[in-house]
Amino acid sequence: MRRHPQEAAINRLVLWNVDLTLVDVAIVTRDAYAEAFRFVTGRPLVKLVPPMGRPDSEIVFETLAVNGVQAEDDHLPKFLSALAVAFADRRGRLAKEGRMMPGAKDALKAVSRLDGVIQTVLTGTIKSNAVHKLKAFGLDKHVDFALGGYGEEVYPKATLLQVAQSRAKQRLGTPFTAANTVVIGDSTRDVQAAKIGGAAMIGVASGRSMAAELRDAGADVVLPDLSNASEVVAAVASLTASAGRAVL
Repeated sequence: MRRHPQEAAINRLVLWNVDLTLVDVAIVTRDAYAEAFRFVTGRPLVKLVPPMGRPDSEIVFETLAVNGVQAEDDHLPKFLSALAVAFADRRGRLAKEGRMMPGAKDALKAVSRLDGVIQTVLTGTIKSNAVHKLKAFGLDKHVDFALGGYGEEVYPKATLLQVAQSRAKQRLGTPFTAANTVVIGDSTRDVQAAKIGGAAMIGVASGRSMAAELRDAGADVVLPDLSNASEVVAAVASLTASAGRAVL
């Protein structure tokens, strides 16, 4: 007898990258960085380091350096705090000046229907800004933000993946490993994090990394984008097949 969904064991963990996988809000993000930089340093931002899959904590240090600012101990917490405020002040612009990536909403909804699945994010964006980005496009409904890994946590992305797996295990009582964890992202850094951290990887060629680059980096499945929700679901299901059998 099939159990009620609320009683079914959660034993598939899907972690989504945010920028250029689910949304593109680069213009608003740059403006928020510029305001935060001016607030912290008293100087205008001349050059912002491109994200390229890096966490905000890393981008902050590199941006300070390329703009000739010697980083001090209090710079990172001040900058991230100022970035959160500046981004929140601009959240009304996100849907107007940004875009949802093709198929993102349907893909999240379709994956949520898989037996035993829980979805969260693995992102270089700080938590408050990640929430704003997804809420602006109505993409937050199927995401459990409490379990994610975020850019204010000063760890490599592979370690953030393991932090998210640990959070999920602590909450749900299920160990999460490469057999039942899937990362969905658009950069070779996402692929590297999945391979090192212990997860299967679905590469989406919607960002700066080409499909061939994602394959060469070791992605288990590569999709052109998220526009075919059935393909996304099939990929998640196949990469967590042993977990799926456990909840039938």
